[in-house]
Amino acid sequence: MKRTAISLTPCGPVVDEGAADRAHERLAEAAEAQGWAGLLDAAWPALAPVFAASPYLFGLARRWPDMLRDVLEQGPDARRDAVLAQTGALTGGADDVRAPLRRLKAELHLLTALADLGGLWDLDAVTHALSRFADASAVAALSAVAHDQRERGKLVSAADDPRGPVPGLFGLAMGKHGADELNYSSDIDVSLFWDPDRVGGALAEGVEPQRFLDRLTHAFAQLMQDRTGDGYVFRVDLRLRPDPSSTPPCVAAPFALSYYESVGQNWERAAFIKARPVIGDMEAGRAFLKALTPFVWRRSLDYQAILDVHSIKRQIHVHKTGEGLEAAGANLKLGRGGIREIEFFAQTQQLILGGRDPALRAPRTLEALGALEAAGHVSAEVRADLSDAYVRLRGLEHRAQMLDDEQTHLLPVDAERRRAVAALAGDGDLATFDAGVERLLTGVNARYGQLFEDEEDLSSPYGSLVFTGVENDPGTLETLSRMGFSAPGAVADTIRAWHHGRIPATRTARGRELFTRLAPKLLTAMAETGAPDAAFRRFGTFFSGLTAGVQVQALFLNQPALFQTIVGVMAHAPRLARTLGRRPAILDSVLDARLYLDLDQDSGVVGQMLAEAAAADFEEAMNVVRRVHREQAFRIGLQVLTGRAGAEAAGRGYTALADAALHALSEAALREVVRQGGEMDGAVAVVALGKAGSREMTAGSDLDLMTLYRADPEATSSVKGWSPDVFYVRFTQRLIAALSAHTAEGELYEVDMRLRPTGSKGPVSLSLGAFRAHHLDQADTWERMALTRARVVWASDADFAERVRFEIATVLRAPRPGVDLAGDVRAMRDLMDRERAPSGFWDGKLVAGGQVDAEFIAQFRQLEAARDGGPLTTSTVEALQGDPVPARSWTLHQAVGQVLACAFDDRPVPEDEPQGMRDLLARAAGAADFDALKAELVAMRARTRAELERLLPRRDGTSASSR
Repeated sequence: MKRTAISLTPCGPVVDEGAADRAHERLAEAAEAQGWAGLLDAAWPALAPVFAASPYLFGLARRWPDMLRDVLEQGPDARRDAVLAQTGALTGGADDVRAPLRRLKAELHLLTALADLGGLWDLDAVTHALSRFADASAVAALSAVAHDQRERGKLVSAADDPRGPVPGLFGLAMGKHGADELNYSSDIDVSLFWDPDRVGGALAEGVEPQRFLDRLTHAFAQLMQDRTGDGYVFRVDLRLRPDPSSTPPCVAAPFALSYYESVGQNWERAAFIKARPVIGDMEAGRAFLKALTPFVWRRSLDYQAILDVHSIKRQIHVHKTGEGLEAAGANLKLGRGGIREIEFFAQTQQLILGGRDPALRAPRTLEALGALEAAGHVSAEVRADLSDAYVRLRGLEHRAQMLDDEQTHLLPVDAERRRAVAALAGDGDLATFDAGVERLLTGVNARYGQLFEDEEDLSSPYGSLVFTGVENDPGTLETLSRMGFSAPGAVADTIRAWHHGRIPATRTARGRELFTRLAPKLLTAMAETGAPDAAFRRFGTFFSGLTAGVQVQALFLNQPALFQTIVGVMAHAPRLARTLGRRPAILDSVLDARLYLDLDQDSGVVGQMLAEAAAADFEEAMNVVRRVHREQAFRIGLQVLTGRAGAEAAGRGYTALADAALHALSEAALREVVRQGGEMDGAVAVVALGKAGSREMTAGSDLDLMTLYRADPEATSSVKGWSPDVFYVRFTQRLIAALSAHTAEGELYEVDMRLRPTGSKGPVSLSLGAFRAHHLDQADTWERMALTRARVVWASDADFAERVRFEIATVLRAPRPGVDLAGDVRAMRDLMDRERAPSGFWDGKLVAGGQVDAEFIAQFRQLEAARDGGPLTTSTVEALQGDPVPARSWTLHQAVGQVLACAFDDRPVPEDEPQGMRDLLARAAGAADFDALKAELVAMRARTRAELERLLPRRDGTSASSR
């Protein structure tokens, strides 16, 4: 029997005797034909467990048996050197080297696996062989695609130019490739850059450098990674360049240096620990890395920068125990207790300490751990534990990849496939293997948790939230999915873009440092709202609109209760969220100490609005009012949503805000009309009706108004000679425009003037005498009903304001012989039933037994009181003091309506909203839960409609139930 040149040790048991026998039978045929059957038999005890467990490795040996023979005869060291030499000797274009590169990769894979599994090479030798071949094949591929461009006349530099195939073009090996730590089925991270001062002279006249180099880069990557019948060489990842989603595949070096100096992140600093020039113009590559030294190795770091480095580690969720760690499906690289945790353990400390101590700048993980121990930063025990774990995890990773040459870091979930990995790792008992893996992962995770353990946690109770690198972290996607996000990948991409400084809020280093701390809290808070997708979408609009983000992010971090409130707004209140999104500066009002001041207290804001508007011209006064109104409406909305303000307080707050706007803009409108037409000897008053009149407005209320004036009919304005009716109509038109026009600061109110005498057909402003005459002589009952909530909001003259109030009361109390008050009120309600049907269950205004029923009863009571000389009030609740059932129905619907109006622009269906919104509605209405709220609404509506039927029977004697 012919002996092998090497002595392979069996890696473990044969997991499938049948597979081993079939493999031996196939290989024996070739060995017999080529005369090396004895060599195969001598090595078979070590080959059998390999080929039984790995279909990929057996496939290589079956297809190229001469490769197996060469390894057995010459040994892996000699064959590795031969493969590297043959790779370095390749010449010609892409078509010339495509097949040879793939066959050489296959041979390197086979010999490396056998040397590893056979006990001949340690981890260092394995990763070194893989990395050296990656270097050689990348050099050959770049030379080949450059050769093709030279043949086409686009590249004019000499093929043997010492500056490389394209002078000025260089590629950096990043990640494990850069550190000579490639794993068995790894891709290679290559970042390509070009020096404009060098590249230009290498190209033919008229060739645009960027376009040429981008095409060359794609050709290089395709030559390496395209699968053919011979396989592939290496998958190439070009994304470790600056901001890969928005930069070309080959980046100009000056731009890259500017990027790293301005918005480079700490994970990018960590990536450059392992970087080295690998292809192209090596001198230019070394110069580029030298220029980056101050970015990677900072001699001094402030406290916030150190915390941001810590964040690389703290984004990973650390468990105090091994709970939840299972071998089946374990991610040996990115999962808890995996390789990444050991790498981060070393790299974070290197970034902090390596600026002052060059001895700590080792690119390789094991060397870095040793350097940290030598410098006294890591104990010998910790270094030994993590180094041993690193070697074992990398070995397991290689064996998982050897099954099918997959770029996987997962131990198989399937027991039989995991048994194959166990066999390649030397373990014949799956339960023992699994238990060992779980102990290994738990030990690493525990050591990892001890690093910066007193610092703020940047993971989430839901799991790890890692946004470093250029691709989505699998564990992070799982966490986001558990949080309830429907598109975890899109969320992760957005967060990473914000980390890259693509919005003003994170464009500064301080902004990015704060966002690193804010991001996990933000995502966790969104998850807890029950509506994370909506919250994230609306927060994104707001956050992207900030012109600067340091103050806002610091505010959120320092005031967690306020932060939770804002996130709740994003989730449950699209109306307020849209306000924030369109006008992020409104958040400044949140910084005001008066944010949660009781709404009935004078905050001074109204006085501020009046003073600023008084000092401005008409257009600017409109904008002043809108700015202050927007901030104060947001403040009221926050108080409603947080339960600080009840429905009545909110109604008074919204109405006081409307009153202030009317006061300021009435003054402005009058000044504008006087400016245009001259002074008028007279007075004018603005009267609010509807919910504005009764001080029961909501966020969605419009303004029901009328204006009344007093002037001598023969008077004229001092400049244009306008008569009183023209003058005050113009005033009213200016006021309507000031209230309803869309300006640079947005909208204010919709204005409805149809409740004035003569409705929409007459002039928009009436003399007080005409008002009195109309109501005394020809007004219908519905007009008297509207007047029960009439309230003078502003007047140009205090005496005239009192006169208007007196006339309104006089009109209401004027006798109306022969009028069937109850019948008229009921007829009006029936007309509304026919012409304005409710939109659904949650139309609390129009639904039978809802607010309109209660308000009709209140207005009927007020007209009765006016007729009988009783007290009058504009308040619906006060008017219903003697009617507890409609009063409760009205206040119940008002509580629900206040929440819905400040949260939504349209009519939502609360059953379709998140649980948080349903809970909020129940809490606002004083109900035990949402179901109890609905039950009470149904009951109160039935009882209120019954009261309406009792108090206001139809003239024909029928009721709604008998129709």
